[in-house]
This record gives sequence, C-alpha cells and structure tokens, in this order.
Amino acid sequence: QVQLVESGGGLVQPGGSLRLSCAASGSIFRINSMDWWCQAPGKQRELVAAITSGGITNYADTVKGRFTVSRDNAKNTVYLQMNSLKPEDTAVYYCHADVELLTTRLEYSYWGQGTQVTVSS
Repeated sequence: QVQLVESGGGLVQPGGSLRLSCAASGSIFRINSMDWWCQAPGKQRELVAAITSGGITNYADTVKGRFTVSRDNAKNTVYLQMNSLKPEDTAVYYCHADVELLTTRLEYSYWGQGTQVTVSS
C-alpha cells in the first residue's frame, strides 16, 4: 500500500511562516503529481498548490506570491513553504498524490491524514 505522511502544521501569528512536508512510501513506481489542498471549517476542500513530476507548478490565486511548492523526487516528498500567513489561511491542509503502483503500473490517488494550520493573534 501507499501512505502519505504529513508534518509541519501548527499555530502561528499573522505574517508568520510554516513549512509543511509530505512523504510518500510503499509500493511506488512513480509519482506523477503531488498537490496540497486545504479545508477550512464550513468550506469546500480547495486546491492550494500542485507540482508535476517535471516541476511545473500551479497555485491558487489566494496564495500566489506567498506559498511555494517544491518536491524531492528521490525522496518522494513534497513541501509547501507558507509565508506571510493570514487568518484566512487557517485550515486543515491535505497532501494528495497520483501514484503509479509497482505491481500494476496503474495510477491511483492517495490522500494524507491532514495537518492543522492555525493563524491567529
């Protein structure tokens, strides 16, 4: 099986920074894309940032210029550097990956358990 493990969330003041990480492990042949999503209370889960295996990135307009997504393909790990945090960034952040499995070479989607980010004075 494939597992995504997230870390790096916590409580931070407005204007502060956090770095989230997500490490994938298991029967992985290749990870095609890795994404970060967030879900605030009473809101729909939304895409924050995405990165392909080739390093092409995409960001939500609300985080553009403040957040940076990167990946280390050798470690099957994706990162989200979060700067200039705002109270409206408060949410549970989830890692997602499209993974080709070793056994079948078919692609499946996997989700991390989520990590809480709280931005408050």
